[in-house]
Amino acid sequence: MTHYRQLAREERYLISAYLKANWSLRAIAQELGRSASTISREVSRNATTHDGAYRPCKADRYARARRRRSRRGPKFKPEQYALVRRYLRKKWSPKQIVGTLRPQGLLDMSHESIYRYLLRDKQAGGGLWKHLRLKMKLRRKRYGKHDWRGILRGKKHITVRPPEVELRQEVGHWEGDTVVGKDLRHSILTLVERATGLTVIRKLEARNTKETNKALRAVLKKYGARMKTITFDNGTEFHDYEEIEKEFGVACYFATP
Repeated sequence: MTHYRQLAREERYLISAYLKANWSLRAIAQELGRSASTISREVSRNATTHDGAYRPCKADRYARARRRRSRRGPKFKPEQYALVRRYLRKKWSPKQIVGTLRPQGLLDMSHESIYRYLLRDKQAGGGLWKHLRLKMKLRRKRYGKHDWRGILRGKKHITVRPPEVELRQEVGHWEGDTVVGKDLRHSILTLVERATGLTVIRKLEARNTKETNKALRAVLKKYGARMKTITFDNGTEFHDYEEIEKEFGVACYFATP
């Protein structure tokens, strides 16, 4: 029996890029190894509501929200916990498990959920925690304290962006993010123009500040005249954004974590 595999986030960015290049839905489906009906359903169901355009970042949010709303019964099914146990015994870390299985539609939980599951198992006398390669202290989150590791202080928050950015009527305001492939080794930089939906994709040799800025420079040299602001995700690969601001005069902002 063949199980349906949910579209991954990176596939949505590719769909957007191919649509911008005027590919047919059938051609996109063939390129991605999907059925034409899957691509057609994706584009129609997850298009932006106010103008009908297909924007990959929003399409991914729509799809995830729909899956959350449709979930019934226990939060996670026994089959998913069985998968987690199988890969834990193979010495995979929770992040590796999620990064590999969730893009394939086989797992809904986050790595934090796996750690909570390990904590419950340990408290019940189980030994799953012993399969962790790093013997971490499993404990409940202490609320009221903030973990500042990996947090970039001094960055400009999305709330201080110029008001015209929110209106989506002026061209030149972009959103940037990175997407990691299923093998956890390959990644891409995506930049989406908010008003037109123009999507630019660049392959990254590594998901770090050096390679990210290298890709950003290549894009800005081509589209710089049409780039006034860029709003980034909070990944550490964007932490050298000040170099880009100084070199190209584009204002950089960061989304809410």
